[in-house]
Amino acid sequence: MFNSKFGSIPKFYVRAPGRVNIIGEHIDYCGYSVLPMAVEQDMLIAVEPVKTQTLQLANTNPLYPDFSTSANNIQIDKTKPLWHNYFLCGFKGIQEHFGLSNLTGMNCLVDGNIPPSSGLSSSSALVCCAGLVTLTVLGMNLSKVELAEICAKSERYIGTEGGGMDQSISFLAEEGTAKLIEFSPLRATDVKLPSGAVFVIANSCVEMNKAATSHFNIRVMECRLAAKLLAKYRGLQWDEVLRLEEVQAKLGVSLEEMLWITEDALHPEPYSPEEVCRCLEISLQELRTQILSPNTQDVLIFKLYQRAKHVYSEATRVLRFKKICEEAPDNTVQLLGELMNQSHASCRDLCECSCPELDQLVDICRKFGAQGSRLTGAGWGGCTVSLVPADKLTSFLANVLEAYYQRSDRNVTSEKQSLFATKPGGGALVFLEAQTM
Repeated sequence: MFNSKFGSIPKFYVRAPGRVNIIGEHIDYCGYSVLPMAVEQDMLIAVEPVKTQTLQLANTNPLYPDFSTSANNIQIDKTKPLWHNYFLCGFKGIQEHFGLSNLTGMNCLVDGNIPPSSGLSSSSALVCCAGLVTLTVLGMNLSKVELAEICAKSERYIGTEGGGMDQSISFLAEEGTAKLIEFSPLRATDVKLPSGAVFVIANSCVEMNKAATSHFNIRVMECRLAAKLLAKYRGLQWDEVLRLEEVQAKLGVSLEEMLWITEDALHPEPYSPEEVCRCLEISLQELRTQILSPNTQDVLIFKLYQRAKHVYSEATRVLRFKKICEEAPDNTVQLLGELMNQSHASCRDLCECSCPELDQLVDICRKFGAQGSRLTGAGWGGCTVSLVPADKLTSFLANVLEAYYQRSDRNVTSEKQSLFATKPGGGALVFLEAQTM
């Protein structure tokens, strides 16, 4: 297909995996550790550097039209999360990191088997893939950590205020192990998952593109405002605080104590922008221009208490999950499942990032043998991840397929893309062997 598109053959290939976040949702952008693993599904790009300064992008999926632009005039339209813009994010991130202005062009053919808008990070995988493609074409070197940090920042060109988990696991993943990803500084620690159970991904078939809505960025801003109000309540320099983790670090207290402080400092009723301004002693203009992001400036209510409670309790669950995996008691699978169930309840009730289809799918998965089941990814659609005892896997898959997919009019284009068991996969890499593209 590369030859039919460009009349030539590719010189090298780059892959970057999608990921499933086992536990730790909507907390990476608050500075807290998360526990993802790479999935076997990935993005793959075939690449041919060219002497012109033109960037030509094609996709094996006919739904995604070809795109061409000057390599030295990258424009990313935040109002349109088109597929090629994610490639441009990774390209521009490397370009700006090295301060380059006179870039060579390339022909790229993109292929992928990560279901789009499913919460398995197809968009971040494409950003990471593009970053590694660009680095390789330039003949330059960066560490995996540096690449992850650049790609995390560059995805914000498309308007998503993410925390860096997706890009970190895409580069730092290793086959056979999940990773505890910590931030500031970025580092990854192996977490050995229990051998008697498998993780199963189930797609709700409700698509949610983070860059196409403001849901995600509103949560980021609510957490930022909660951090500032908590900091002010405890006499800290609130205007220097951006993340809930910073409040805990500055106070030097436990996560449990942060939950108590949240109870004292914030009320469960939603905050209006005017009330936030009164609490922080600033004007509405200052709130909008100095704190809120462009697509959250017109939000009328902020649920600060609920978001802070979710973040501090979810951060606690991540650490407990890792500890249980390390200690491996006889009832490990049951204990991990309970944490996943608690996580879903918190995502549904406190973070409010679930949807009826995800809740239904979680219930079905638990009914047919999952010890734990929860939404994974940003939410509002996408996938669930379930922890299923290995001896129940076959019946689990058959029952969930019938109960959720076959008893509805959901268009399951591929059962393998909608319901599948997965093992921890490896991270992004460059290779030269021939591929069929």
